[in-house]
Amino acid sequence: MIVDIIDKKRLGLELETDELKTIFNGYLKGDVPDYQMSSLLMAICINGMSEREIFDLTKIFIDSGEVLDFSNIPGIKVDKHSTGGIGDKTTLVIVPIVASLKIPVVKMSGRGLGYTGGTIDKLESIPGFRTNLSDQEIFSSVSKVGAVITSQTKNLVALDKMVYALRDVTATVSSIPLIAVSIMSKKIASGADKIMLDVKYGNGALIHDKDDALKLAQLMKKIGEYYGREVRYILSDMNMPLGYNIGNSLEVIEAAQVLKNNVRGHLFDVCVELASNMVSMGKNIDLTTARKMVIEVIENGDAYNKFIQIVTNQGGNISSVKISNKVSKIISPKNGVVEGISAIEIGKISLGLGAGRKELTDKIDFGVGISLNVQIGDKIKKGDVIATIYGDDNYQIDNFDSVFKII
Repeated sequence: MIVDIIDKKRLGLELETDELKTIFNGYLKGDVPDYQMSSLLMAICINGMSEREIFDLTKIFIDSGEVLDFSNIPGIKVDKHSTGGIGDKTTLVIVPIVASLKIPVVKMSGRGLGYTGGTIDKLESIPGFRTNLSDQEIFSSVSKVGAVITSQTKNLVALDKMVYALRDVTATVSSIPLIAVSIMSKKIASGADKIMLDVKYGNGALIHDKDDALKLAQLMKKIGEYYGREVRYILSDMNMPLGYNIGNSLEVIEAAQVLKNNVRGHLFDVCVELASNMVSMGKNIDLTTARKMVIEVIENGDAYNKFIQIVTNQGGNISSVKISNKVSKIISPKNGVVEGISAIEIGKISLGLGAGRKELTDKIDFGVGISLNVQIGDKIKKGDVIATIYGDDNYQIDNFDSVFKII
C-alpha cells in the first residue's frame, strides 16, 4: 500500500486525501520508515503537488498536534512570518510597533540552524529573557503588555518537526509545496486571525530566485485564504544582509536603535512595510493611514517603550546585553563605491565566529558577529573602516572581493 502511494507520486499523479493521510499519519505513528518517507518527499520535490493535495497536506500537518486558541484575547490577532535571511531581525522591531498600536501580538518563533541565530536565539542574548512560556504565561503577557514572543510549543504541528528533519538530510528542503505546507500549518495552528508574510529571495535567503519566491508567496496566500485567513505578503531582497549588524547581541542592539529612530535604511523600510500591513489588517484601515501610524509611534517613542515593556515582562534586561571585546577592523583596500555586499559570505563569516549553528546541538556565542559601516551605494576611500568583526582580535577576510564589491 505505502509502496503504491510512493509509486503513484513518482509517476507524477495526484494523491487522494486518504492516501496522504495514510502515509503521513503512518510516519507520525512510526509505522512508515524514514526510507519510504524520503522516497515520497523526493517524488514531491521533483513532481510537485496540486493545490488540492497541498491544502489536504496542510490540514494533516495541523491536525498532527496542538491547535492554539486565542479567541478570548480581545482584538484581531495578526501574525507575521519571515522566510529568514542574514541579519533578519524584523520580528524584534515589528512586534513592539504593532503592539504599541493596541493590536495584540502572539509571536511564536524558532531557533536558527545555519549562518545566524533565529529570533529566539537573538532574544536569549538578552540576559534573563525567558522564551519558553506556558500557555497561561502567554495569555498573561498579552493581557499585561499587549505582546509576547515565545518559542513554539513542543506539541504544535508535530508532523512538521519530523518531516523537516528528514527534508534537511535528503535534499528536499527547496520544495515549494513542502515549504508552504510547513510554514502555513504552523501559522494556522498558532491561532492567528490574519497573517503577514515576508518572503525573502537572494543569495542570503532560503530561496535564491525571485520568481520562485513569488510562487511560494502566492501559494501560501492561497493556503491561508482556503482556511479562512487573510494573508498579505511582500518580497524582500536578501542579496545583501538586512541592516548593519549580523550576530545575536549585535542584532538586538540594532533593533533597539531602529525603534529609537536612530537608524534608517533598508531594515527600517522593510520593517515599516511589514508593520504597516499588519496594522492595516489588525485595524481594518487603509495602508497609507496605517503607515502614518507606524512612523508616528517610532518617532514619538511609543514603539521603543513597548519593546522595553515586552523585554522586561519576559525577565530581560536590555542594558545588560554584551558584545565581544575581541575586535578586528576591516579596512577598504581602495577608493570607490560599494556595489555589493554578499549576504552568503557575511553569513559564513558569522557562522565561523560562532554566531550560528552547524548542528542543532551547537552552542551559540551571543556576543560575536559583524557590524557593517557601509551599505550598497556608499562612497568609500582607501583606509576607511568598512566593517568591524566581534569575536576575533586578529581577523582577516581570506577573499575580500567575494564579500565586498567595490568599483
